[in-house]
Amino acid sequence: MLHMLQQDLTNYEVLVGVCGGISAYKVCEVVSRLVQRGAGVTVAMTAAARHFVGPLTFQALTGREVLTDVWESEKAGDVQHIALTNAANAILVAPATANIIGKIASGIADEVVTTLVISAACPVILAPAMNDRMWKNPIVQENVAKLARLCYQMVGPAEGWLACRTIGQGRMAEPDQILQAVVSHLHAAGKK
Repeated sequence: MLHMLQQDLTNYEVLVGVCGGISAYKVCEVVSRLVQRGAGVTVAMTAAARHFVGPLTFQALTGREVLTDVWESEKAGDVQHIALTNAANAILVAPATANIIGKIASGIADEVVTTLVISAACPVILAPAMNDRMWKNPIVQENVAKLARLCYQMVGPAEGWLACRTIGQGRMAEPDQILQAVVSHLHAAGKK
């Protein structure tokens, strides 16, 4: 028997920045579930992310073009990152690698995901994912603490089996936990 999908995210816009990590496949489920709940979702991908999941996958899940380059534009004169961040109710970056966390903490906007985050006018949620030694690195921890002071939200990382075949903290949070964090921020912030 089919049941009605919960449509509590209608008229909300979410930007999802996908970065290069093996856990990028989990973001497909998060995106699909946001769309199923009625959210408009636009995905941006780093070059490294495209080694793990193809843009076509996210295009099929969202029904929207996937941003892969800060210079791509449908219309001449379109400053896409500003228009998208003006409309967004939340930005999710997952997996948030040590690289992307460091760039955001340093204000570096050298590709599409960091450019969207730096121009954000809404809550930004990061779902860290990396090797446990990378996560414990004092530089990474300093960057995470700085972003927390600047009101960036972190979901995870969890402890568990890592892609490097060790067990430790650094595993990206599960899709349910990430989805719950995004939905909570959307409902708390309200519609634009």
